[in-house]
Parts: sequence; structure tokens; C-alpha cells
Amino acid sequence: MTEQGDGPKAHIRRSVLDDYAEMTGAGTAEQHAPPNIASCSPSLDGGALTAPVPASPPSPCPCPDEDDIARTRREFRALLGAFRRTPVLVPVDEDEAPLTADHGGIRWLYAFSDESALARFAIARGEAAHEWPYRRVLGARLLDAGVGATGVPCGVALDVGSDGDGVLFPPVAGIVPDAVAVDVRTGHGEEPR
Repeated sequence: MTEQGDGPKAHIRRSVLDDYAEMTGAGTAEQHAPPNIASCSPSLDGGALTAPVPASPPSPCPCPDEDDIARTRREFRALLGAFRRTPVLVPVDEDEAPLTADHGGIRWLYAFSDESALARFAIARGEAAHEWPYRRVLGARLLDAGVGATGVPCGVALDVGSDGDGVLFPPVAGIVPDAVAVDVRTGHGEEPR
């Protein structure tokens, strides 16, 4: 979490990792941000409504309800379970170190479900002619040992460059071991890592 400004009315920006934690079910009800009501309201154009005013009360906000959230969490847990049981391809450099990228304060290990997904990644980078050595690693081993070996907050990016088919497994409790999860308190009331 980052504080911005001074004084008692300082704005506290919510971390994107909180969203990832909530996807796994690790978040509590108190951590959920209220829906953005402005996005559910009719827009004004020069003081006039741009949409006709309904005769009956407006329909509820199209924000996700608890059933949608629960379903999304179940789907993500099933995807995580399948990833943990499946061998994936991890591209490596000339020193046999896994290829990674740093984004948003997190290091992401690249992993691919098959050679075609790795090829799409190479094409997206403009390096299709380059030979891409890789190692086959069980998803569970990558999450349980690989992310901790980096020494920094680290997650796994699966099938990057695959036109919307990619998945991020961030370094939060329920996905990686608590010892390397960024949302786990380090002890005695200390802030999460």
C-alpha cells in the first residue's frame, strides 16, 4: 500500500496485489473496495441526461455480485490446481537461468503451456528466428521453489503473448508459499512484504 499526501486525510492507494489476493479468496470482507457507483450512474452532458429517465426505479448496478465473485474464485482455484499438476515450458538463457521480466515491482517468471505458446511469445518479441532453449518444469515446483529462489517478490506469467489466453499467478498467499507471499504479515503486526 502506498500513502500519498500528508495529514489525516492522506489518500491511501489500494495495491493491485489486493485484487489478486481476493481472487484466491484470501481477502476479507473488510478489504473489499466499495463498487464505483459513478460507473453505474447515468452520464451528464451539459447538465442534461444523455439517456432517458426510466419510469420505474433504475436497475441495480452491473457490478459483480457475490455469486459471480464466488464463481470466479472457484474457476481460478481450478485453473491454479491444473497449473500445479501440469509440466510447463520455462525458457532459459545461456546460463540456464529462467527468463523473467520485472513489472509493477514484481518479477515474473515466464512459463508456457506448450511450444506453440512459446513460439507466439517469440514472434510477439520479434525474435522468432532466435532459438529458445527451455526446461520442462512442473507448475507446482515453479510456484513452490522457483519464485522463492529469485529473492524478490515473484510470480509466474503463463502464456504471455497468447492473445488473452495468458494467466498471472501473483506472489500472494494461496498461490505461492506463505514465506514468499507479499500479502502475508511477517510477524507481530508487521506490514505485509
